[in-house]
Amino acid sequence: MDDKRNWITAILLSAAILLGWNFVSQKFLPTPPKPDVTKTLAGADGAANPAVPAQPGTPAAPAAAAPTVQTAVPVETALASGNRVAIETPALSGSISLVGARIDDITLTKYRQTIKKDSPPVRLFAPANTKAAYFASVGWSAQGIEVPGPATVWTASGAKLTPATPVTLSWANGTGQSFRIEYSIDDDYLITAKQTVANAGATPVAVQSDAFIIRGGRPTHPEDHDTTTIHSGPTGLLDSKSNFTNYDEIEKADNGLMNFKSVGWIGFTDKYWLSAIVPAESQRASGFFKSLPNKGFQAFFSSGLNQIAPGRQITTTSRVFVGAKEVSTLQRYEKDLNIPRLSNAIDWGWFEFFEVPIFKLLDWLFHQVGNFGVAIMLLTVIIRALMFPVAQRQFHSMAQMRLVQPKMKALQERYKDDKPRQQQELMKLYKDEKINPLAGCLPIVLQIPIFYALYKVLMLTIEMRHQPFVLWIRDLSAPDPAHFLNLFGLLNFTPPSLLALGPLALILGVTMFLQFRLNPQATDPVQQQVFKIMPWLFMFIMAPFAAGLLLYWITNNCLSIAQQQFMYRKFPQLRAAPVK
Repeated sequence: MDDKRNWITAILLSAAILLGWNFVSQKFLPTPPKPDVTKTLAGADGAANPAVPAQPGTPAAPAAAAPTVQTAVPVETALASGNRVAIETPALSGSISLVGARIDDITLTKYRQTIKKDSPPVRLFAPANTKAAYFASVGWSAQGIEVPGPATVWTASGAKLTPATPVTLSWANGTGQSFRIEYSIDDDYLITAKQTVANAGATPVAVQSDAFIIRGGRPTHPEDHDTTTIHSGPTGLLDSKSNFTNYDEIEKADNGLMNFKSVGWIGFTDKYWLSAIVPAESQRASGFFKSLPNKGFQAFFSSGLNQIAPGRQITTTSRVFVGAKEVSTLQRYEKDLNIPRLSNAIDWGWFEFFEVPIFKLLDWLFHQVGNFGVAIMLLTVIIRALMFPVAQRQFHSMAQMRLVQPKMKALQERYKDDKPRQQQELMKLYKDEKINPLAGCLPIVLQIPIFYALYKVLMLTIEMRHQPFVLWIRDLSAPDPAHFLNLFGLLNFTPPSLLALGPLALILGVTMFLQFRLNPQATDPVQQQVFKIMPWLFMFIMAPFAAGLLLYWITNNCLSIAQQQFMYRKFPQLRAAPVK
């Protein structure tokens, strides 16, 4: 009896942890501090270029200016002032500031902030003196000559950057050196910057090119907070490894600086969005992450030092990715442009080898039927079809256990005071009846990685974002928006996740209950009670999860019930000893 009591206690404690964690963490645990959006980050009004890590025999870059504080202005106000080159592609709109040659105005025209029809497009980059300061730039560092900086006013060769019309920015320092940045852009999210320095002076000059991204603070949207399953923050291919640094690690580093000897690419990722700077494939680059005043952060790389003789020039190429983490787009850049491991900006985790095929199959099904909800249901059918032989063995074994339940009950009564003997006799019964008591667990074990893979796909991939199903389900990557507790939205409040029970969760509980009713009843009374409670327990546990996950589980339960009914019709003798 003590063992049974301990077992029940463990089940109830586990359930309490699962149900209460979200509620407790939201209400009582500290959350990451939000950036002070009333101030701009360091150097936003004309600071010098970021410092380059010192290298023996190379010129040091000018030190960054002290941070300035000023009232943040609306993005529209910031964009209305100053000369700009417009950006227009099928996927992006925005502009480049001719002051500092900053890419500081980018919106993603294919994606909206919410599912509302009048929702504005997602803004990724914004000028330095705004609340959402976030921008990229390329430049140079040198000693002994003046190089362009944040206050430099460039001259543009055109008024609009499009996939068909590149734009060149030009500036000369007055001592014989001229600088050019030729910007080009593709149909998606990649901007290419060819940086040229021409030396018309009388002596050689030493120059190194660089690029940086500055972010004015941590993301404030809850979906973009870093979690144990989804990385949001600094990232890149650094020192030949995929890097998933978080903001706290940078702030805690010595002088708020994390150096890297080699950079394949470096930047910042949110749940669905990525900004990254990429050196040329043949270019050796080092870089760093840096914590800036006023809660800002910087990602930076610089190339090696180049000596430019009089009458000569040198060109280096950098790229800036700013956009959505579309799987096919990242993989195409990775393959066609040799940007190493760019698709790892999507935090697949340890099971990438399994999750990517699940995603590709689901995405292919979506393109065939045009509805992700239907695609999830078809994916479930395919998985059940592949597992059909295993499930048949499971149902057959479980049905056989139904047939021998009277014998099992008799053995338990006969040896109720001798547990070791009871287990020996039960194992002998299983052997004599050719029953594998673990056969019923195999399909469940196989479902775990599939379920986890689908969870990651729904949570991570932009392709699932804001995808509707039917009726009230307008976003399969979000929880069921209908809740019984607020009368499906008639009452103006959102229930806590602990009580956010909707129709999908209820259907899940009912289908799981019906499925359990068809399974052989446990002989132990305690286990019987646990299996009666479990469907309704899972109903509450799963309610806060993405609607797409619930849809997958409901479909899987319905197919399991249908398969069980098929087995019982084909073999009516297996219906013996019905569950009470």
